[in-house]
Amino acid sequence: MWDKPQVLNWIANLLFGLAAVLMLYGVIYVVVHLPIFPLREVRVEGSLNHVTREQLKLIVSRHLQGNFFTLDLVKARDAFEKLPWARSVSLRRRWPDRLEVVVDEHQELARWGNIALVNTYGELFHAASDEDLPVFYGPGEGVAEVAKKYGEYSGLLAGTGMKVTQLVLTPRRAWQIQTDNGIVIELGREDMENRLAKFASAYQQTLSKLGVSFAYADLRYPNGFAVRRPVRATAGRTGAA
Repeated sequence: MWDKPQVLNWIANLLFGLAAVLMLYGVIYVVVHLPIFPLREVRVEGSLNHVTREQLKLIVSRHLQGNFFTLDLVKARDAFEKLPWARSVSLRRRWPDRLEVVVDEHQELARWGNIALVNTYGELFHAASDEDLPVFYGPGEGVAEVAKKYGEYSGLLAGTGMKVTQLVLTPRRAWQIQTDNGIVIELGREDMENRLAKFASAYQQTLSKLGVSFAYADLRYPNGFAVRRPVRATAGRTGAA
């Protein structure tokens, strides 16, 4: 090999090229890490109703380490996404010294029992809310389904003036509604939308005009439904001491 000038020239050129690349990399590394590229501004965008300025300042001070080039965007995004009300976060560098942060907050739809909140995408998240929200119950994998049915059933009951305050999906896949005026509605497992639509129509046209209150409606009949009036305590009843 040593008696082949062309091979030696090729090796020399290769080594020279590698040395040049390594030198260029070293220069760029040193320049990038110089304190001449500080991150001077962090601009947070998005409609924020729950994420506070104090929380954002804390994340900026603790987790945004480095300059414009060396800041780890993945770690920074993860830090913002740990905020209870942050559903998703995107970050972008803006030359010469700005970081733009867009925070998409959870929009609460309901409570999932007393465990968590449900957002408008049918996702669970853990945060505190003082809002008067409907309550959902169901199997753990059924959160999105219950959230979807809540929208459908609320729409069907809209004309009655009643609001869904509780929606239950039982282990047997049966549906139950409780309204803001205390009525429990059994929908069963089949043809739920059609049953509820017929009930809502009958309520608007007849039941609401009779002036008779009822606490329970069973819609699981093929050709109609049954209602039950509230149980009232007998006046003057006394118990043994």
